[in-house]
Amino acid sequence: MTWPVAFGLTLLVEAPLYLFATRGQDLRPLTRLAAAVGTSALTHPLVWFVFPPLLIPVAGWLAYFVVAETFAVVVEALYLRALRIERPWAISLGANATSASIGLLLTYLA
Repeated sequence: MTWPVAFGLTLLVEAPLYLFATRGQDLRPLTRLAAAVGTSALTHPLVWFVFPPLLIPVAGWLAYFVVAETFAVVVEALYLRALRIERPWAISLGANATSASIGLLLTYLA
């Protein structure tokens, strides 16, 4: 899978979850959109391009997956917190767990 396809799939899964999770919060629409798209824009390139060559040869795929997903959850939660979004850790964990699970399923089925 190419990076643009993977990034598009990530946005397709995570953006609606971020928008749903922030509904009812006292946020401007642009802030909600920044949460929905900005989270993945911050983390996905690093998870895709930087972590694999650093971690997979040394520690293996499973270690890469754990470190990369943990990184994504932490960075995205801190970003959401900076946007003053309520429950940033739960929202980040939920969105990333969902997209990671779908990604693993698609990899398994391919």
